[in-house]
Amino acid sequence: MTENKPGVPVSFEFFPPNTPVGAEKLKGVVEELAAVQPEFFSVTYGAGGATREKTLATVATIAAMGHEAAPHLSCIGSTRAGISEILDTYRAQDIRRLVALRGDLPSGTATAGEFRYAAELIAFIRETQGSDWRIEVAAYPEYHPQQRYAKRDLQHFADKVKAGADAAITQFFFNPEAYFHFVDEVRALGVEVPIVPGIMPFHNYARIAQFAARDGIDIPRWVALKMEGFMDDTASIRAFGLDVVTRLCERLIDGGAPGLHFYTLNQSALALEICRRLGTRPV
Repeated sequence: MTENKPGVPVSFEFFPPNTPVGAEKLKGVVEELAAVQPEFFSVTYGAGGATREKTLATVATIAAMGHEAAPHLSCIGSTRAGISEILDTYRAQDIRRLVALRGDLPSGTATAGEFRYAAELIAFIRETQGSDWRIEVAAYPEYHPQQRYAKRDLQHFADKVKAGADAAITQFFFNPEAYFHFVDEVRALGVEVPIVPGIMPFHNYARIAQFAARDGIDIPRWVALKMEGFMDDTASIRAFGLDVVTRLCERLIDGGAPGLHFYTLNQSALALEICRRLGTRPV
């Protein structure tokens, strides 16, 4: 365990529950995670806005509980009028923080809409609504899975910041050097905004490995072999996973990361335990 880190901001990400039972359960998770006084809670947005109403309902619930909520907003397949309508809805609920993304088209949909890239969405928000919104964007330390050339991916990220992003949250990763290298590369392009590492606890190794394979994220071979060797020993998987992710967080904090953003999969236990081990507490 590291020395106490009183000034390390944390935030947590949820997906919108599909059922009333799930929605009620998430309220409890929010309250449990609120114990570490996170900077905000973010809520994902399905491909092409597939979970728009559920995202809105989840964000509204978190805000009503007295916490800052940041809805994801993807632009692919959307129109300017549609984006303006969504922003008006959030504005009416005093929500002023967004995670702006390009997103993916729903399966079987061919029309990309009026936005091609997240940078265009951010520019549109800034042109029409000024600085009313705190805008986070995505970053990919191991580069976007759909991008063939690393240099082009770095430029796309720089374009998002130039368009008006305030900060970035990375895709999850397990190699801290990938994060530090990415930060060095974009700093060389003139990007100065905070770049917060995304942290994925090992809630379920098989599921996380599947996510990683899909998105081109490297799980170190020694970690994978150890995890696979535990087979169905869930207690050992949990303990080892906590150790691996805690050490990753320690390395990131010691290297100057401005905060930690946890992908919770709508669970609190592992993120809370990692925060406890790190000694993170309110400023």
